[in-house]
Amino acid sequence: MFVVIFRATVRTLDAEYARVAARMRELALSRFGCIEFHAVTEGLHEIALSYWPSEEAIRAWKAHPEHVLAQQAGRERWYESYSVQVAEISRAYRVSRAEEPAARVQ
Repeated sequence: MFVVIFRATVRTLDAEYARVAARMRELALSRFGCIEFHAVTEGLHEIALSYWPSEEAIRAWKAHPEHVLAQQAGRERWYESYSVQVAEISRAYRVSRAEEPAARVQ
């Protein structure tokens, strides 16, 4: 499993940003195999974590025409700066009150 870590400094967010972000999330999850997607904006800082089954899925997502347009709008309108990191998850753990003791995920 892979994680894409997107960090941005926000310039401005508007109604179109919200619409595009929702569409990108929907596409990633429904058409490109994204397993999980979480995004948080606090003040001028945004971070998004998306989990993927393979680097090929990430590359296909990055190259999708709608996503390419969204990336361009992000550079031109919504973000002052951003960085993207892709990492392979070699181990993951989860602890839940319903699971005793720590349950190993993959």
